[in-house]
Amino acid sequence: MHGNTRRILVTGSTGQLGSELHRISVNSTGFEWFFADRSTLDFAEPANLAASLSRINPSIVFNCAAYTAVDKAESEYELADKINHQSVAILAKWCAENSAQLVHISTDYVFDGTSQTPLTEDAPTAPISVYGATKLAGEQAIQRENPDAIILRTAWVYSTFGNNFVKTMLRLFQERDEIHVVNDQIGSPTYAADLAEAMLHIVSRANWQPGIYHYANQGQVSWYAFACAIQEITQIPCLIHGIPSSQYSTPAKRPNYSLLCTTKFQQTFQLPIPNYRTSLEKCLRRLAE
Repeated sequence: MHGNTRRILVTGSTGQLGSELHRISVNSTGFEWFFADRSTLDFAEPANLAASLSRINPSIVFNCAAYTAVDKAESEYELADKINHQSVAILAKWCAENSAQLVHISTDYVFDGTSQTPLTEDAPTAPISVYGATKLAGEQAIQRENPDAIILRTAWVYSTFGNNFVKTMLRLFQERDEIHVVNDQIGSPTYAADLAEAMLHIVSRANWQPGIYHYANQGQVSWYAFACAIQEITQIPCLIHGIPSSQYSTPAKRPNYSLLCTTKFQQTFQLPIPNYRTSLEKCLRRLAE
């Protein structure tokens, strides 16, 4: 590393968030970036992780690597646990021992979805899926191994990259005259580009403030209302019907209510979070380019 240029390691670099970080890295100054996908840093092989981290030797780690196939995780517990928990514990320990700052991405799936009010960082966790359980175990490992880390819980992530709800809806609007979307799961979508900017903002500030924070775009919607917003903005004709989640069965249970309260994040880091509609419009403009 040259002088005071800090090296940021982005794990899971080919995912939605990793890709957005890659996009903003081009114009960021004062950092040297290292993007690692599965071929460079395999979280499914915890035994090799520490050695790989020492080779890369980052001063900051953005951990975007995760096993996120929520339904598949129900039958692949061991693999999900290796990636979301065991490897995260090793990463957290390595960062603590090597004075590297760790920003780890977690999820609204650590909650059971029975809350009636926006979830604060200290709301009781009670995951109802293997994915949620392994992500929570990862959080707990970080707090044990590296209390100086920052954990960002986010929800309903979409972007111009990868597979996500927004891109699925755009495809379905083109393919079908009518579609059915779940209307009884409530939360707030998160544009990965906003989250990427927020992560860079955190490590660009002088004072580091460890702990758990919630980050999602402002506003509250169901998946059905989100689909309707996508359609209003794009004006692609398609009839959208709202259905209860009981009519749409999946191997993994989803939290019915996972609206994240972001007050702590905004106050601590002095960074306003855009409304989901503003960010959705921005993403759809990029997709249309």
